[in-house]
Amino acid sequence: MSEHEHQHGDDCGCGHDHEHEEHVFIMTDEDGAEREMVMVYTFESQDQVYAVLIDRNEPEADGLIFRIEEENEEAFLVGIEDDEEWDRVTKLYDEIAAQQGDN
Repeated sequence: MSEHEHQHGDDCGCGHDHEHEEHVFIMTDEDGAEREMVMVYTFESQDQVYAVLIDRNEPEADGLIFRIEEENEEAFLVGIEDDEEWDRVTKLYDEIAAQQGDN
């Protein structure tokens, strides 16, 4: 997936309340196909903020997790390439999802 700029908004992890805004990103997969991805959740781990995006046209498909990085007051979605970070983040997200499923 390619990286795309993220402007501050609902659940962006910036600490501001931006309710009722939908954040849609156009992402290109490895085959060159464009997909509309919607940010549905953000969470923190070890002083980093992560975003979960789902395909707008396939909401039942697995989501994608990206790290949110800020530079010059702009936020960007960045792919997680470190295996240790990926394992930690996916484990944490699975725990969060399981807790929310219990509610």
